[in-house]
Amino acid sequence: METGQGRTVPELVDYLQNRAERVVVGQGENLQLLLLALICGGHILLEGVPGTAKTLMARTMAQLLGIDCKRVQFTPDLMPSDILGTNVFNMQSAHFEFRPGPIFTDLLVADEINRTPPKTQSALLEVMEERTVTIDGVSHPLSEVFTVIATQNPIEYEGTYRLPEAQLDRFLLKLDVSYPPPEEEDRILGLYQGRGGLGHPLDMLKTATPAPDDGILVNRADILHARAAMATVVAKPEVGSYIGKIARFTRQMDRVLMGASSRAAVHLLQASKVRALMSGRTFVIPDDVKRVCRPVLRHRLTLQPDAYLEGYKTDDVLTTVLEKVEVPR
Repeated sequence: METGQGRTVPELVDYLQNRAERVVVGQGENLQLLLLALICGGHILLEGVPGTAKTLMARTMAQLLGIDCKRVQFTPDLMPSDILGTNVFNMQSAHFEFRPGPIFTDLLVADEINRTPPKTQSALLEVMEERTVTIDGVSHPLSEVFTVIATQNPIEYEGTYRLPEAQLDRFLLKLDVSYPPPEEEDRILGLYQGRGGLGHPLDMLKTATPAPDDGILVNRADILHARAAMATVVAKPEVGSYIGKIARFTRQMDRVLMGASSRAAVHLLQASKVRALMSGRTFVIPDDVKRVCRPVLRHRLTLQPDAYLEGYKTDDVLTTVLEKVEVPR
């Protein structure tokens, strides 16, 4: 279960999380799940009000991993070509040349993804599933560690476009980014004591990132080694059946209009394997499934309209599911 430079996956995760928490305060659980998704090779949807460090989390991880990161602010007038790129006619060579868009990166931060029309949102569907961009019939492969981290604001609905179910299903995890606890918020304020100006929180990474001669820098090879280590993790048939029962139970509940898909069950299995790997095990236990169940499934369930009116959330449904589905011994 070793990654590059002889580190185990738990050591790699601890190393990255400890340094990330020097910059992103009060989001320890979300940082750990962000690392889980990166190791799993899945995309992440971050939902929270402005100012809760959603974009900062993504940029911090990219800088610690030494991978390329680009940010796109999604707006109502954003076109698919603004993200994917386009063919431009070169007058000198008399040929069309492909000008790649910001999607050609390791980590794409799609800020406020629900503010762009469905036409532009759908442009990401092939990219997120196939990790290739097709322009005029020609396919262009993306980075082997390509990951989308999208953000959206749950409060402002005016001028927004709800993400279609097909696109939501492409996200491995949906993380709720809430306000930090009072003591952590006080710690955030303390970080800015004595600073001449606001500056940028990423400046603090200079103290969190080691020097090159320390010999402990992390790079994309570590992520690829960690992904390869997933193949060593085993889920016994009983655990696989447990995951299947959870997915099927969501489809049978009265308050649920649309339950978890088969892809959702596969993603739950993959996330559980990485959860086990991060805990230093080569086998999945039911607790791994429970730990990742809500972030993996919460955005894949559609409730009945009256359930929303009564204040129910998908997390409430998943809590009931986990209570009622028998846990294998």
